[in-house]
Amino acid sequence: MASSILQALDIIATHITPLDKEILPIEMSVGRIVTEDTIATFNLPRFNNSAMDGYAVKIANSNQKVTCNEVIYAGDNPSMTLQANTAIKIMTGAPIPKGCEAIVPIENVQIEKDGIVLPQDIQENHFIRMAGEDIKKGNTFLYAGETINAYTIASLASQGISHISVYREIKVAVFGTGDELRPHYEKIEDYQLYNSNSPMFLTRSKQLGCSVRFIRTSADTIEALENSIKSTLDADIIITSGGVSVGDKDFTKEAFTNLGMQTLIDTIDIKPGRPTIIGKINQTIIVNLPGNPLASMVNYELFVRAIIRKLSGSRAYYHNTISTTMQSDFSVRGGKYAVILGSFDGQTFAPLRPQMPGMVSPMQKADGLILITPKLKRLEKGSKVNMIPIKWECTSETQSTLFSLL
Repeated sequence: MASSILQALDIIATHITPLDKEILPIEMSVGRIVTEDTIATFNLPRFNNSAMDGYAVKIANSNQKVTCNEVIYAGDNPSMTLQANTAIKIMTGAPIPKGCEAIVPIENVQIEKDGIVLPQDIQENHFIRMAGEDIKKGNTFLYAGETINAYTIASLASQGISHISVYREIKVAVFGTGDELRPHYEKIEDYQLYNSNSPMFLTRSKQLGCSVRFIRTSADTIEALENSIKSTLDADIIITSGGVSVGDKDFTKEAFTNLGMQTLIDTIDIKPGRPTIIGKINQTIIVNLPGNPLASMVNYELFVRAIIRKLSGSRAYYHNTISTTMQSDFSVRGGKYAVILGSFDGQTFAPLRPQMPGMVSPMQKADGLILITPKLKRLEKGSKVNMIPIKWECTSETQSTLFSLL
């Protein structure tokens, strides 16, 4: 029995578990998922310091002339105490001296030969960066399940952390099926086709942060398929396309089953892309996608992407959507749960025309997709739709409303 789109995503969320861990230098961890909470071991800033080039002053000296004979630079360890009717010149980042009640920026004072005149209404602690106001000692500043980016590295480095525990890189193996398919770097006969799916899956998986391996297209025999499968069982995900429908030479499912595949999803109620199978052989995830390029691309984005997020250890592994509106009217046949690819200009969603399961050209133009229910036959210009982005990540820790309910 076919799984619904939401059932398939729930099965992935339930039956896929994150990979094991490894420890990396922080500079090599960008894009990885943190395995445990990280707690600050000291305050940031570590000490009260000046937010401006200016003068350390007392509030009681507002609108008065004071003398100034000392300077504190960033990196200094001042031992002096600020006295009444005096000021201490101070540079940005320099420690605040004892007795200081505020910092007055240089541009706000009047400099005279025998001192400086301070402005009125000096506020307590003005332009003073307090110890711990950024990151407080003992607080968690990075949580398990978060993705590390370049700015995460800044926080880690600011705490003197050199290595971090992350989930390891996902290993993906890709091979095609079909006697008629040939690699794109070979010459082909008129009755043959280039294999566009395998390079697409390989590069998309790499783009999503996986390490990838390509296995030459398998012939359409049980023995050939089983040999290809056996050579890739060290991968975390095996992705194939074609051979999962009902043709005389569609042996892919049988070959995986012979090698012990536990089927989790056996076809999905979706157009295009119904003949999609997801299963497991031990800890290796098996994904058999349709042979039609656009159909396989759609199901990669909906289901393989969800698998990769779950394996990666991400806390936000569900798809999220962007609420937008239709740029123009668009008619559909109705009667099935369907996917519509489209472009997004930041304000509206424009369905791509035409878009058929066997096409290639619409895929490169697609910024996102929308899901529609069987009852829907027409999308009106200006009507609200929920778009799942393709060209960037938009995720949630809980299942969002994915369908455009019009």
